[in-house]
Amino acid sequence: MRIQKKIRQKMLQENLESSPFLTDGELAVLLNVSVQTIRLDRLELGIPELRERTKQMAETAQDRLQAIASGEIIGDLIDLELGVQGISVMTITPDMVFEKSKIARGHHVFSQANSLALAVIDAQSALTGVANIKYKIPIHVGEKIVAKAEVLRKRGNKYFIWVKTRNEKQEVFRAKFIMVSLEP
Repeated sequence: MRIQKKIRQKMLQENLESSPFLTDGELAVLLNVSVQTIRLDRLELGIPELRERTKQMAETAQDRLQAIASGEIIGDLIDLELGVQGISVMTITPDMVFEKSKIARGHHVFSQANSLALAVIDAQSALTGVANIKYKIPIHVGEKIVAKAEVLRKRGNKYFIWVKTRNEKQEVFRAKFIMVSLEP
């Protein structure tokens, strides 16, 4: 059944608001239309392609950083609300995996989560006080992983942060951090 254009475009916008990394192909499947229809709808609505949307989100997020410099973020920071939440994306490259198994080395996945936890802190300088981590499934070369950090609470100079990392299908890593602000 064909969806009316205005309804389809509204659904397109809603899908991109909740999942900004959807490709035109994925949107076409979701809305049961051709990729060309999705491209025409995006153009009409002024929504840029995935690569440009990601770049715009990253530039906006980088401007908000405080406790960590933008060059110190592991992965691409694409969303940041200081003291609340943040999102970073990273693709596992051949230099990040064990040669024999092609499985990602844990320190890369941890570093993405840890640097994101530092990025969400609303303080000029901070460090990791405690990290409780769990690697849930192996991550392989070529996989894109998305880490989402959420500040659960702040007590004094301590921030309690939960970071969950997913691939396309499921959660692959999670961490609970206590980040300590070094400000008085």
